[in-house]
Amino acid sequence: MLDLTYEMPKPKTIAGAKHDWELVIGMEVHAQVSSNAKLFSGASTQFGAEPNSNVAFVDAAMPGMLPVINEYCVEQAVRTGLGLKADINLKSAFDRKNYFYPDLPQGYQISQLYHPIVGEGEVLVEMGDGTARMVRIERIHMEQDAGKSIHDMDPHMSFVDLNRTGVCLMEIVSRPDIRGPEEAAAYIAKLRQIMRYLGTCDGNMQNGNLRADVNVSICLPGAYEKYQETQDFSHLGTRCEIKNMNSMRFIQQAIEVEARRQIAIVEAGGKVDQETRLYDPDKGETRSMRSKEEAHDYRYFPDPDLLPLEIEQAWVDDIAAKLPELPDGKKARFIREFGLTDYDASVLTAEVESAAYFEEVAKGRNGKLAANWVINELFGRLKKEDHDITESPVSPAQLGAIIDLISSDAISGKIAKDLFEIVYTEGGDPAQIVEERGMKQVTDTGAIEAALDEIIAANPAQVEKAKVNPKLAGWFVGQVMKATGGKANPKAVNELVSQKLGS
Repeated sequence: MLDLTYEMPKPKTIAGAKHDWELVIGMEVHAQVSSNAKLFSGASTQFGAEPNSNVAFVDAAMPGMLPVINEYCVEQAVRTGLGLKADINLKSAFDRKNYFYPDLPQGYQISQLYHPIVGEGEVLVEMGDGTARMVRIERIHMEQDAGKSIHDMDPHMSFVDLNRTGVCLMEIVSRPDIRGPEEAAAYIAKLRQIMRYLGTCDGNMQNGNLRADVNVSICLPGAYEKYQETQDFSHLGTRCEIKNMNSMRFIQQAIEVEARRQIAIVEAGGKVDQETRLYDPDKGETRSMRSKEEAHDYRYFPDPDLLPLEIEQAWVDDIAAKLPELPDGKKARFIREFGLTDYDASVLTAEVESAAYFEEVAKGRNGKLAANWVINELFGRLKKEDHDITESPVSPAQLGAIIDLISSDAISGKIAKDLFEIVYTEGGDPAQIVEERGMKQVTDTGAIEAALDEIIAANPAQVEKAKVNPKLAGWFVGQVMKATGGKANPKAVNELVSQKLGS
């Protein structure tokens, strides 16, 4: 871990009628590789294209068509493995997973069961409360995506869109190290963050580019520790898989619902069947989809059309040398170099674009001041209007110029907020706007003193009250600011008021 002060979060506990129960969760995350072409064809991966327009002959399983591996997809899988501190297997192989579905033209999926491209790795999942869970990655393998069946266009027929068929997926399989719904969502968020930094998956859950199968089981307190000691799964309950989850909120809901279902079955003397289930958010329930298949049910065998995949260590080393700075490292550097709090650094590094924006604003400036303006003013305004940082009308150079004006005492914090509003809505050069609109802060102590003397002379009763109770001196500060249109230097005003009233 980067910070040794982290503690492991406590497992989620659900009270049953007879016992308290703990949750055990493992996840299989399907991440679509960011690539212009599919895994075994040159067909486009563009989202939103006309149905069946991005389909090569091999994707449609036309007779005699052979798959040809896309080297860039392999590179992206290796890059992801390196980003997750995982072992890269120099030799891997593809297998056929046989099952019938209308949107799977070949009648099988090309995957990697026995010899995956990436081996064991790890992900540090921070929970935001000073705790963090180290989740072990078991493997990452490449496989083809299937197409999409559409059932709501006609009351009597279903349609098939093969545009996604053959798109490269990375299946990231975790160990059952996750212990609660919030941890599961945080784990997905961390994977998404890392892959977006790496540029290997855009993480768009709405488009289905990132989705998860969630394995949920329950156990009595103490049983999980026995599993960890022995790696014997018999200490844990029977797991059920919740299929194709593409929402953080629904993932958390589904885990809670499924755990309670299993608790009710076990406490009633029943037995949980290992199966694949679907979550219905409208009814708040999971429903059986099919009994959980084992590997032999899919009749896996080595794909005869593809030779084993062999890559060179030098190629892997070259990819590793070109990896970008990853979220954990960037966060630690922001804390170290800019003096940020853990919370502020986490917010600023949550998205790669946000981190880049902040770093440009903070370059050569006060890091804490830059962070305050980026997080509170800019992010706050963008969130209010449901925009992200890539849609910001204020550039890093413009926000940096506002901060420079504050730092040089050319404008006050209040004027800066007015200036930010002008730049946000109208654009323009902040320094020029301040000059043209007369927004410069009044730093001439003579002018400030003259305004203060007038207010003191006009309010003798208030003066006497302030001398008795120094807290009332703030009234004079407010009157001076009002008299100068908010342009007086607040620090100078406070000092003069203190001198004049002896407070």
